[in-house]
Amino acid sequence: MSDKAIVVDANILIRAVLGTRVRDLIFEHAAKVKFFAPDVAYADARKYLPALLEKRGVKSVAAMKVLDSLESIVQSVDRDLYVGLQVQALERIAMRDADDWPILACAMSIGCAVWTEDTDFFGTGIATWTTDRVQFFLRG
Repeated sequence: MSDKAIVVDANILIRAVLGTRVRDLIFEHAAKVKFFAPDVAYADARKYLPALLEKRGVKSVAAMKVLDSLESIVQSVDRDLYVGLQVQALERIAMRDADDWPILACAMSIGCAVWTEDTDFFGTGIATWTTDRVQFFLRG
């Protein structure tokens, strides 16, 4: 396995459950890329998915099993491992969305990029990839 790693935001976890494109990218590159998500990203996905699934008429139990299965590839990072970078992360992102500090702090602690659909990460000093471009990072 390479040393290539990326932190995924909750919106990427949600996309992986709701559709196939993101999930396929994760599974396709799991052998050569290390995927991480702070524990709060999984908590957020579990919080917001039920309502999104209900709107789409999708059975929640089956979809939540997809999220659970992602944890074998997208490793959940415990808050204790990134909380030490909270102040630095907030300095970089608080003007945009202070709630995103765990994603940024997690990426800073691992020393890797972020995969998100949230433009709040641009300009934080951490490489940021969106789904329409992340294949260049994953293949690279």
